[in-house]
Amino acid sequence: MTDDLKFSTTTPAQWDAFIGEHPNAHVLQQWAWGDLKAAFGWEAERVALTNSKNEIVAAVQLLFRRLPFRLGTMAYLAMGPLVRQHSSSSGRGLPAANPFEADLWKAIDDVSRKHHAAFLKWEPGIFADATVSNQYATLGFRPSPQTVQPPNTVMIDISGSEDAILARMNQGTRRKIRQSLKNGITYSEGTKADVAIFTGMMNTTGERNEFGVHEPAYYQKAYDLFVAQGNAALILAEHEGDPLAGIMVFAKGQTAWYLYGASSNIKRNLMGAYGVQWSAIQWAKAKGCTQYDMWGIPDADEVTLEAQFESRSDGLWGVYGFKRGWGGQVVRSLGAWDKVYNPVIYAAYQLVLRIRK
Repeated sequence: MTDDLKFSTTTPAQWDAFIGEHPNAHVLQQWAWGDLKAAFGWEAERVALTNSKNEIVAAVQLLFRRLPFRLGTMAYLAMGPLVRQHSSSSGRGLPAANPFEADLWKAIDDVSRKHHAAFLKWEPGIFADATVSNQYATLGFRPSPQTVQPPNTVMIDISGSEDAILARMNQGTRRKIRQSLKNGITYSEGTKADVAIFTGMMNTTGERNEFGVHEPAYYQKAYDLFVAQGNAALILAEHEGDPLAGIMVFAKGQTAWYLYGASSNIKRNLMGAYGVQWSAIQWAKAKGCTQYDMWGIPDADEVTLEAQFESRSDGLWGVYGFKRGWGGQVVRSLGAWDKVYNPVIYAAYQLVLRIRK
């Protein structure tokens, strides 16, 4: 390691300031995200590399969780590490001429082994440069068949005027947004007490679209950690006392993420789900975001998506028909990559996954 660089402890404020200023800032690398996951079975550890001015030049938040059947621990790195950009780096901690990147990856290995991790699962995210994915092997990674985050998403450009954003959408979505604003629906940012309403709709949506949802305490904790700090919003749609739809949207840097969304089974003809999504986009734009991540569609190419979305409703297929109309671009991340520390346990883990599947 160069003489003016060192690994340091840091405060949540210092950490989030570095994350927010990075062009690839991501909510999953925010300090509060580690606190959220730590409240529900994970353990978080942050590694920060600072220069002689005590400025963070590289940061990575790692999560650790016990594997089933006492197979040890999994280390998990999502949407990072984040490295101050320079001419030889993509900003994702890839092999490059800058020597401190090698030190950062060594620290990641050391921390993972300290937690007795059988392997490290890395999801670099959508900003990683696909042309250098073949270099991941130099770091000891192999492609993984198991992802934690949905690898496919729809990214919406929310720069420019609201009219410009609407113009990029398809005609049907524009019509439904305008309809939702004429039906006497009230759109508002929810309070802590409203989280219970939102979680009730989440359970309804999960049952309807056949996907899993978190327990109510999870959304309450997310509200406390993010919404109360101004880094997220709970936006609700209501008509004559009936809750119709809700969104929990997060923002950091130039990007907003639509992580959690729900709708009731009543009055769906009023298009409250479209109005609440439009309200979330307006909130993100007011926060200074220029792109809006719809977060999660089926892991298929765009030709397959367009051919099957009208005939399928299982899993994420049920939401793709909704998300496709907002004028975004289908983007696939580089998926998941595993670095194996214990080949025996890793092989057993892979076997368990195959059996469960």
